[in-house]
Amino acid sequence: MKIAVCLKRVPDTVAKITIGADRKSIDETGLKFVPNPYDEFAVEEALALKEKAGAGETVVYALGTDAAQETLRTALAMGIDRAVLLQSPGSPDGLEVAKAIAAELQDGGHDLILFGKLAVDDYNQQVGPMVAELLGRACVTSVAHLKIADGAIEAEREIEGGIEVVTCRLPAVLTCDKGLNNPRLPSLKGIMAAKKKPFETKPVALGAGSIEVLGLEYPPERQAGRIVGEGPDAVPELIRLLRTEARVL
Repeated sequence: MKIAVCLKRVPDTVAKITIGADRKSIDETGLKFVPNPYDEFAVEEALALKEKAGAGETVVYALGTDAAQETLRTALAMGIDRAVLLQSPGSPDGLEVAKAIAAELQDGGHDLILFGKLAVDDYNQQVGPMVAELLGRACVTSVAHLKIADGAIEAEREIEGGIEVVTCRLPAVLTCDKGLNNPRLPSLKGIMAAKKKPFETKPVALGAGSIEVLGLEYPPERQAGRIVGEGPDAVPELIRLLRTEARVL
């Protein structure tokens, strides 16, 4: 089985984000970047499927600047066989990103293409399904449990109030959700081995797209709390405020 995993470099979710001087991007000075957490589920699933099959190839792809090399090498250290950097400054237009990835994967002969459910920096949940559409492949999103046998996929998706079971045939595109697995940590042996694994860089040109970031703003500051009283005597006033000011009752 040949499996492709698409990985994105994103700011650490616990890092403090500062808006850049252009007010349209974030200031990356001193900012820690990590592999997108949902993409790590995709990496782990690719490794587990190959280990179960006993043969095959896993390839990780990332679209971005040279800074994304570190992210790709993390996947290599986890056990992925080889990496490809689609060198580009990137784009806020998910369709243009999907077009570039689809063009690269078009003739790759992959049985399975894995994405994270979403990227934690933009939450758009676009690129995986768009790549599937561009390649004309079946797509299942937000996969929380997966079985593959005899060329058929059975995937479970967590939906409100229950579990949805979806089936399709290979080749297919899947986006991976929390609960699918527990991503392994790179070992020292894996980190050393990653230095010798194939790593290819391919410059790509993205189209202009139809989406433009006009500006970034910080969320409004939360109002300070206040004490309306103590004990049972404060309940009427609290209810009044919840109705008239907070408007939650």
